Amino acid sequence: MRDVAREAGVSIATVSRVVNGVDAVAESTRRRVLEAIRRLNYSPNLVAKSLVHRGTRNVALFVPDIMNPFFPAIARGVADAVASEGYTVVLCNTDDSTEPGPHFERLLRGNFVDGAILCGTAWDAAPLSELIPADLPVVVMDRRVPGLRADSVEIDNRLGGLMATRHLLDVGCRRILHLGGPVGVSTAEGRLAGYLEALCSGAADERDAAEADSDLITRGPFRAESGYSRTRAALESGLSFDGIFAANDLLALGALQALRQFGRRVPEDVAVIGFDDIYMAALALPPLSTVAQPTYRLGTIAGRMLMDRLDRSASPAQPPAHPQPEPKRVVLEPSLRIRESTRRERVQGSEEE
Repeated sequence: MRDVAREAGVSIATVSRVVNGVDAVAESTRRRVLEAIRRLNYSPNLVAKSLVHRGTRNVALFVPDIMNPFFPAIARGVADAVASEGYTVVLCNTDDSTEPGPHFERLLRGNFVDGAILCGTAWDAAPLSELIPADLPVVVMDRRVPGLRADSVEIDNRLGGLMATRHLLDVGCRRILHLGGPVGVSTAEGRLAGYLEALCSGAADERDAAEADSDLITRGPFRAESGYSRTRAALESGLSFDGIFAANDLLALGALQALRQFGRRVPEDVAVIGFDDIYMAALALPPLSTVAQPTYRLGTIAGRMLMDRLDRSASPAQPPAHPQPEPKRVVLEPSLRIRESTRRERVQGSEEE
């Protein structure tokens, strides 16, 4: 900045005002400073600038598994939403850890980011409340964190599980294997609740041949290898089933592989439906029916929520009579994508591709 000031014949304070967009600079002076910046190829030190202004223009996005194709579309939505406000996303992979590690603590408490979005994390509220500074805005998306006061956006997982299982009932399935997610994870619990509700309402709706057998419910990680191993174990044990509702598409893709190895035809012998509508679902053999989440929209809503909180925290302190508003919760509805893996017959009223 000293070099720029000397080159432009102005003070360092004037250079600072031009770099930071302060209006109190004459236009002729501004042009002279900008020309000096161009000639000297000057670039502000953003780290030093963040220490002075207590703002980095960075936000952290925590995801459990960056290899899962469900999360890139969310990350893109977040990035687009915050970029319009001049922010950059720092992407952090938690590897589905059950508690934040020391590197995440350094990131959140070390003034490296201005806010954070927790997407699909399996962290509890108690350690998070101690870890997150009181003035750091946080948004939770996908999985819930009970007890944490933060804005949140998620899909109606119970409704999605209900839709998926009812679709399998509609195409004639009566013993439906459920490849569920981890125990205690809100998304997995919601989809299981929808599965059980559909079977109960199905029996009341003259589908009394449908069975809610505990042997048909399995739980495990949201990974393809888990879907493969659980489906293979069910087939090897001689368990009878004619449908599979997988709690995400990766589980469903693993199930398809196991069914092929055992010579089971899809959908003639076993109809299969997943959850999420990742891009690989339409490319599977056969193409996978699934419950679609509006992933990009989830990301943009979470990003805008965080920007709104940051705007509020940057504004002058509000009087006690007007405290910060209560956390917002947005719940979006999923939709059904019918493809060949369940197309035993045309199902009226479903969205098809």
